[in-house]
Amino acid sequence: MDAHKKALAEACLRGAETNTMTFPEIVGALMNGGFESYAVDLRRATATYYVPDGESVEISAHLVDTAIAPNFDAAGIQSAIREAQQLAPGYTYKGFCKKVAAAGCAGYLVSFSGRRALYIGRTAETHVEQFPN
Repeated sequence: MDAHKKALAEACLRGAETNTMTFPEIVGALMNGGFESYAVDLRRATATYYVPDGESVEISAHLVDTAIAPNFDAAGIQSAIREAQQLAPGYTYKGFCKKVAAAGCAGYLVSFSGRRALYIGRTAETHVEQFPN
């Protein structure tokens, strides 16, 4: 993967972690940069960004200091997603990660062409969230 794409992926991850970019801004920047999806692994503290030709880049992410709950709580995950969508007062991406981990989310995959995010639990339970219109 070329250096420009790697730098863009890292800038988007850091933008999320420092709350200087919103999810729609990140999606737009990555799509315009030629990416098709990304995956966040909360257990390994990594984010992997994919382009259509099969190349990818893995970037170290912040370590979530909340244990990933053994039980998958889709309602808890949806609640954290709604806070993020509404940019609720006090919302932070790191806080979002803590909340979904506490709700049993081990990671998530965002598909731009599919216009959805797939949240995955430790036991492979899932919640699919369609992008808002």
